Amino acid sequence: IGRRFADLICKKAEIDVNKRAGELTADEIEKLVAIIQSPKQFKIPMWFLNRQKDFKTGKYSQVFAQNFDAKLRDDVERLKKIRAHRGLRHWWGVRVRGQHTCSTGRRRH
Repeated sequence: IGRRFADLICKKAEIDVNKRAGELTADEIEKLVAIIQSPKQFKIPMWFLNRQKDFKTGKYSQVFAQNFDAKLRDDVERLKKIRAHRGLRHWWGVRVRGQHTCSTGRRRH
């Protein structure tokens, strides 16, 4: 969860943004978890969610933790399978998002 999404869910749960995680009560934690698991019910805009228009379901959702890694891996595998340009760039191990590669990125790590 990023900083902006964390600020938004704190405002929706009416919790002070500057409050530390250890200072939260059990009620406040339950509110936060409920908002994270179903952000649409708490009127969080669709454009704010990190999984927009899922390929298989066509739904908007907020994905976090190990689900996020699995979805990302599935997306890359799908791109490789259909041999899309982005998938091929992933397969070759070169830059995917249009960066210059002539003079930079010569070493892996």
